Amino acid sequence: MPNSSTPTVVLVHGAFADAASWSGVITELQQHGVPVVAPPNPLRGLPADAAYVASVASRIDGPVVLAGHSYGGAVITVAGAAQNVAGLVYVAAYVPDEGESLGELQGRFPEPPLAASLRQSAYPGEDGQDAVEFTIDPQAFPQVFAADVPEEVTRVLAVTQRPLAAAAFTDRASTAAWRTKPAWAVIAGADQAINPEVQRFGAARAGASGVEVAGASHAVAVSRPKEVAAVILEAVGALSA
Repeated sequence: MPNSSTPTVVLVHGAFADAASWSGVITELQQHGVPVVAPPNPLRGLPADAAYVASVASRIDGPVVLAGHSYGGAVITVAGAAQNVAGLVYVAAYVPDEGESLGELQGRFPEPPLAASLRQSAYPGEDGQDAVEFTIDPQAFPQVFAADVPEEVTRVLAVTQRPLAAAAFTDRASTAAWRTKPAWAVIAGADQAINPEVQRFGAARAGASGVEVAGASHAVAVSRPKEVAAVILEAVGALSA
């Protein structure tokens, strides 16, 4: 059961998904008595998204563990600077360094199949001008995002995906919280959206402990919630001690 020192877990979803993608993980954490929150990630750009998640964390009384999936990893890297964030968990995620963009990080490694499946569209920006956002071609979504998830589920995920602003690929991380706070990682071994080598590199650079889930797609939190929750619980346990 939780006590006064048990961190609250804040689950941050990534691009082309929403907070419901954490449902299985939430169930596992709740069964272990761990307090958990899964806010919406705006997906409008790294500075704004990180500021929003940091505001969510700062409203929580007590320590927080931020867990980020995919692009959510970049968000928690910056938002993790919030004073009450005690640790970070990266789930099939980008782990940028201070001053680094996701485009630069991804560019060090072979391009994943996802890149050829992105579809560009325009949306009204805050300045009144059109801005660019991306979604995944629904026909390609099952293979590149969730190949180990049942087909009837991927059909729903494909039409409920949330677009990511193009700015997120060029925004630079203003800080890297993993440089001062402990980190854990879940590597999706068969990821077609973020090259597993990108995930391994980022986790190693951050000194993150954790696991690699063989055969797991990018949607590892959906397909393998017990394995993902186990790493989050490991972080909670270490930070509660």
